[in-house]
Amino acid sequence: MSLRPSLLLRLPIRKFATMTTPLTPMEDAIRTKLTASLAPTLLQIHNDSHKHAHHKAMAGVASKETHFRVVVASAQFAGLRMLQRHRLVNGLLKDELEADGGIHALQLRTLTVEEQEKLVERAGEIEAKESARQAAAAAESAAGKS
Repeated sequence: MSLRPSLLLRLPIRKFATMTTPLTPMEDAIRTKLTASLAPTLLQIHNDSHKHAHHKAMAGVASKETHFRVVVASAQFAGLRMLQRHRLVNGLLKDELEADGGIHALQLRTLTVEEQEKLVERAGEIEAKESARQAAAAAESAAGKS
């Protein structure tokens, strides 16, 4: 079962600095550095390392935290182009990217707060249309049975 993209965008807007459960050392470092520097309104960190563990390049790498997807929304990105945003995040994670057994691949989706709000709004509209379509189909089906 896969999640619809709209469900990912509707996650609560909150700061993750209050999280108390440690996840993994590399993921924790990413979360700590991005939270401290960017004060994100949205921060999603996906560890995709298990999908790449069998790759030849990963042979002999002791770390189980090498591949990440990060979605981050921050007011700090206002006025910056995508490349500038990515460079900012890469600069914050420089140590993790350069470390032996550190981050091998980092996929970024960087959003301003306004872009995040628009995506959440659009996801809500799409979901409302889908619900209306399903309701109409159910009503049509029920009418055909009577």
